[in-house]
Amino acid sequence: MEEKITGGEALMRCLENEGVEIIFGYPGGTIMPVYDKLYDHSDTLNHILTRHEQGAIHAAEGYSRATGKTGVVIATSGPGATNLVTGIADARMDSTPLVVIAGQVGTNVLGNDAFQETDFIDVTNPISKWGIQVRKAEELPDIISRAFFIANSGRPGPVIIDLPRDVQLELMVWKGYKKCEYIRTYVDRPILDIHEVALAAELLNSAERPMILAGHGITIAGAERELGEIAEKGDIPVATTLHGLSALPTNHPYHKGMLGMHGNIGANVGTNRADVILAVGLRFDDRVVGNVQKYAPDAKIIHVDIDASEIGRAVHPYLTIHADAGDVLKEMLPLIKVNSHTDWINFFSQCQRLEHEKIVAPQLDHKEEGAMKMAEVVTKVSERANADSILVTDVGQNQMSSVRYFKLDSPRSVITSGGLGTMGFGLPAAIGAKLGRPERPVCLFCGDGGFQMTEQELGTILEYNLDIKIIILNNNYLGNVKQWQKLFFNARYSQTPLVNPDFVTLAKAYGIKGEDVESRSELKGAIDRMFASPHSYLLNVNIDSEDMVFPMICPGDPIDKIMLGENEWLDLNILEL
Repeated sequence: MEEKITGGEALMRCLENEGVEIIFGYPGGTIMPVYDKLYDHSDTLNHILTRHEQGAIHAAEGYSRATGKTGVVIATSGPGATNLVTGIADARMDSTPLVVIAGQVGTNVLGNDAFQETDFIDVTNPISKWGIQVRKAEELPDIISRAFFIANSGRPGPVIIDLPRDVQLELMVWKGYKKCEYIRTYVDRPILDIHEVALAAELLNSAERPMILAGHGITIAGAERELGEIAEKGDIPVATTLHGLSALPTNHPYHKGMLGMHGNIGANVGTNRADVILAVGLRFDDRVVGNVQKYAPDAKIIHVDIDASEIGRAVHPYLTIHADAGDVLKEMLPLIKVNSHTDWINFFSQCQRLEHEKIVAPQLDHKEEGAMKMAEVVTKVSERANADSILVTDVGQNQMSSVRYFKLDSPRSVITSGGLGTMGFGLPAAIGAKLGRPERPVCLFCGDGGFQMTEQELGTILEYNLDIKIIILNNNYLGNVKQWQKLFFNARYSQTPLVNPDFVTLAKAYGIKGEDVESRSELKGAIDRMFASPHSYLLNVNIDSEDMVFPMICPGDPIDKIMLGENEWLDLNILEL
């Protein structure tokens, strides 16, 4: 006997069949039939009501990045949908799999500028992996299965489903659900050319100064073990992108730090001295490459990426491998010879010692007097944190300081907005990360500016009783913009000073304990109390308003032209190789 159900009920069953456990969203008029059916499925589908749609999608990003699963977001049409746009663009740039379901006005009034109507598919087409408007309820099982397959295969990304209100109410015959495993016109996993892998291994084996650049693709592929074993076997230093930082533990002997504008000296200078570079799962972002004409001038670059459009777009590789990072490293591992590059490895040790002397020590070695530095706060929090902690950051100086000084021990341990650089990302992303991995501690670092962009999500923490350690690095400025204004715009601080609220009182209004940390002598005790609490806790830490993040590579400069301070530059001649 045929079972007839509504489109809204069909959507719920589809999500259950995909193994969805958590949905982030915010209800409204055109999506109300879906929420009505969600009421009947609350025992299997845990809906998290955020305080803003942007909070919902950033939380879904944090959930996905912490778990590797596809994040699910539901919102209403018009402003509900457009409030998701920043998160969609963020997920697309940072390869985060999302299925975004937006309500839409009824099909009978489409195109008439009906109340809360927006052409959401056309709005999001340039920033999504795939988008479709559902016109018949019976299409839902096939569309949902394709959406999940596309979102979390190949290079992951956001998929958009536009769901008119009448389709949610329309009756259809339920014929069951079948997960999608193949689409004829879509290549989810390129066929690996073993010959190319052999050539790459041969280049690495014969190199005098080999180097591996590891990106987010390593984490997406779950290839952290193979990366470490190749580095150890071939005696090859590894540098990572911002998103690749937890591909190896921070203290792994072959992890030489982060690439890019505020990256480590060894990672950047080493890139420009290497003779063979294996770049796996990264897209050579402009912040990583700097002046492309002077990038890795002596290196034969082997570029491995699952997204063919990224290969050759920024730099011209010597050898390309269009494939999944995990597939490549698994095949390459037995082909890598046991090797030794003593002088090359010692070069990175020189760089590390120099960076400690010029950058790290001055940031960390202070007497009791004087304003606090971002680096020392992050370091002390990291020292007290659980080894399995997840680091979540907002964007700006707080981001660069925290990823540089927070120790990462496990995969999927750093969650931040990289490609789009979205202020306000941090707090909702931390919520999603904690919901996805409740057994792991979550430490969130924010600036006072970015925190205020999504601070209403403290209400979500209150409602769901989450334990997130929140550290605001408060310098009463938009710190990153101020740093650029000081260095490049004659210290003309246009619209960067901030008049801030009482953050501790604000947290208290949401039932969250907090402390103002005004001086260095108060810091350790406040951190201890924060970690002793079984609940969320906020520290508003007074940071030196003149503190800046170094090293730094100025826009347009090669990556080995490095600022060590406001008026100090790295002398490459003191690094012997």
